[in-house]
Amino acid sequence: MPVVIVEMWEGRTIEQKKQLAEGITSSFEKIGVPQEVVHIIIKDNPKHNWAIGGKLASEK
Repeated sequence: MPVVIVEMWEGRTIEQKKQLAEGITSSFEKIGVPQEVVHIIIKDNPKHNWAIGGKLASEK
């Protein structure tokens, strides 16, 4: 059972998350993994909880 964890900045719509999940699942199906065993966890993170190069993403 593959488990995919996607961490990204908050702000995507439900429809965008649905499209992401469908695309990831489709990729696994192409290599023979049944869609019903693919688990995807989407974590929305506010930019003030994410730093790049020592600076908060909210400050960029």
